[in-house]
Amino acid sequence: MIAGSAAFGLAGCASQASVYTGPEVTRIQVLKERREMQLLNNRTLLKSYKIDLGFDPIGHKTQEGDGRTPEGGYRIDRRNPNSRFHLSLGISYPDANDLAYAKAKGVDPGGDIFIHGTPQKWIGTPDWTWGCIAVTNEEMEEVYAMVDTGTLIYIYA
Repeated sequence: MIAGSAAFGLAGCASQASVYTGPEVTRIQVLKERREMQLLNNRTLLKSYKIDLGFDPIGHKTQEGDGRTPEGGYRIDRRNPNSRFHLSLGISYPDANDLAYAKAKGVDPGGDIFIHGTPQKWIGTPDWTWGCIAVTNEEMEEVYAMVDTGTLIYIYA
């Protein structure tokens, strides 16, 4: 069951000032093929969002500039309230496996993968990021309020 924002405790109407008082988001699931991101409390779906991905979204990110969104298990490792993409939450890519693979191939694995908002010029353009996960700016305010640093994120093909 998907709960509406007001039903589970998002409050505040000022940009970037939302406060979330609902159940803890214990993990994020990103279903790349469905272009969907889900916020969950254990097995309970709290909220679901339509997303845009990298410009070449099929497959796991392996190097800088490939336009792919990583796949696998990571964590939200940082928050940026001053992002040029409205607000953003950093994803802990690359991990040790990603680094080892890139080193073996002699490539730069890339980095700076985030969940973030969408600038005006990209609204309506599918899969426009360089490997990140994008939602609307309004949705990003909800996500930013709901998700804490350290939250697990699983990105599936």
